Amino acid sequence: MALLIWVLMRGLKRNRIKELQFVLIGLFPFVLSAQELLPLKELNILFYNTENFFDVVDDTLTHDEEFLPEGSRFWSLKRFEKKRNDIAKVIIASCGYHVPAIVGLAEIENRYVLEALTGDGPLASFHYRIIHKESPDERGIDVALLYRPDVVSPFLYTYLPLKDEHGQIMLTREILYAGFNTASGDTLHVFFNHWPSRYSGQAETEPQRMIAALTLRQYLDGLFKTDKSPSIVIMGDFNDQPQNRSMAEVLEAKAGNKSGKPGEIINLSVHWRPAGTLKFRQSWQIFDQILVSGFLLDRDRLYTKAGWATIVSNDFLLEPDPNFKGKRPFRTYQGYRYHHGISDHLPVRLKLIVSY
Repeated sequence: MALLIWVLMRGLKRNRIKELQFVLIGLFPFVLSAQELLPLKELNILFYNTENFFDVVDDTLTHDEEFLPEGSRFWSLKRFEKKRNDIAKVIIASCGYHVPAIVGLAEIENRYVLEALTGDGPLASFHYRIIHKESPDERGIDVALLYRPDVVSPFLYTYLPLKDEHGQIMLTREILYAGFNTASGDTLHVFFNHWPSRYSGQAETEPQRMIAALTLRQYLDGLFKTDKSPSIVIMGDFNDQPQNRSMAEVLEAKAGNKSGKPGEIINLSVHWRPAGTLKFRQSWQIFDQILVSGFLLDRDRLYTKAGWATIVSNDFLLEPDPNFKGKRPFRTYQGYRYHHGISDHLPVRLKLIVSY
C-alpha cells in the first residue's frame, strides 16, 4: 500500500511535494517539545552509508534508471525489501541493548525508502521520525536522519548546500545539521555528511571535498561564536581519510581520543588503523569517520571516552575476501552483478554517556 501511495505522489509536481514536506517539518519541533524524553544513561548515534538504497519507481528528475526492474542492475521489489530489512537489522544490532537515538544515513534515494524502513518490520516499534529533503545530487541520493522522539527532540535542522567559486550550488549531497535537546537538559549539535566522491580520481575531485570541508568549518565557527563550549558530533562518509587535507587542514580536525580544548574538533577515527570502513583491494580505508568537539570529551553530563567511537563490524556485515585475504564488507552489488549483501561500507557508532 505504501508503495502504491508513493507511485501516486510521483504524479504530483515535485515542488508541491517539497512544499508539503517543509510544512510538516516545520511542525515537528513544536509537537515534539511537549513530549517528555526518556532519561537514558547511554545515548547512541550511528552513521551508515547504505550503498544505493533506491526504490523501484522511476524518478524522471534524476538518473536512477539503473535501479529499476528493467535497468542495468535489474533492481526489484524483492531486492528492495531484502535491503530494507537488512538495514533495519544493522541499526538494531549496532549498539547492543540501546538502539540508536539518532541514525544518519547516506545514499538514500527519497523519503519513501525511509518510510518503508521505519514504518514496517523490526524498526516500527521504535517509532523513528524522519528528517529528509531532496538533494541536488544528479543521481538523486540524499543524506537523511532518523531519530527516536522518546529520547531526543530536535529544535532546529537545516541542510547546508555546497557552492562553487561562482556561488552556484553544486550538484552533490548537502550537509545535514540538526540540533537536539536531551532529557539531561543538554544540547547536542549533530552533522551528517556525504562529501563528493573520488570517482573521477582523488586529485581531480579533491577541490570539491575542500569546499565541503570549508562549508562545514564555517558553520562550526558560527556555533563556536554563539556557544564557547558546544557539544558537537560530526559523522559521515567524507570520501577522504583523516590525514587528507580536507580533514586535517581545512576542517582543522585534530588527531586524538582524549579531551581537547573547548573550541577544537577532535577526530576519533585516526587510531582505527589498520581497520577501516571500506576496502579497496587489500587496503582498508577510513572514509566513514566520527569527530567531536573538544568540550564533548570532557563534559560532566554528556561525554564520550576512548574506545566508544568505533566501527561496527558484526559478522553478517562481512564476507571472506577471496582475492586479497581476510574479510571485506558484504556489499549489495559486485559491479553490476547482484551479490545479495547489504553495503560496501561498514557503519560507525558513537556512544555517549549521560549523567543527570
